[in-house]
Amino acid sequence: MSNDEPDAMGLGVPPPPVVFFGPLILGLLLNRKLPAPFLPRRLSRILGLPLLSSGVLLGGWFYRTMWRARTPIIGEPFVPGRPTSSLVTDGPFRYTRNPGYLAGAISYAGIASLTNALWVILLLPVMLLMSQRTVIEREERYLERKFGEEYLRYKARVRRWI
Repeated sequence: MSNDEPDAMGLGVPPPPVVFFGPLILGLLLNRKLPAPFLPRRLSRILGLPLLSSGVLLGGWFYRTMWRARTPIIGEPFVPGRPTSSLVTDGPFRYTRNPGYLAGAISYAGIASLTNALWVILLLPVMLLMSQRTVIEREERYLERKFGEEYLRYKARVRRWI
């Protein structure tokens, strides 16, 4: 990283909870006004509980891995200007470059299934596109500047999602 480039992503990126909860809340409100189930009631629980549980477990694994590496989470809303101290490639990062976002997407799908809200599931692709365009791509550019060839090798080896 050159001396004139900031060693942090900076402000201007919506925190990941906003990217996830915005479409989720909009979908739930739409479902309240115009109920539109998309699954049989029993199937909604059969799918929803494992999805939500998996998302929460993956999210916990992600946070634990970041904590052990003693590096801040890039989109962390409480410390927006802190630089990333190391490139984390172990734990869930061996399988996906974005385990936190993947955990959020899986949890989101679980909530959509449990609430059996078609509007919520229809907004899932919007949420994924918002995550990728507003946060993930910016994080990737930052990591490329910060870690250079090391990040490019990691990026070539591990997929963005799964």
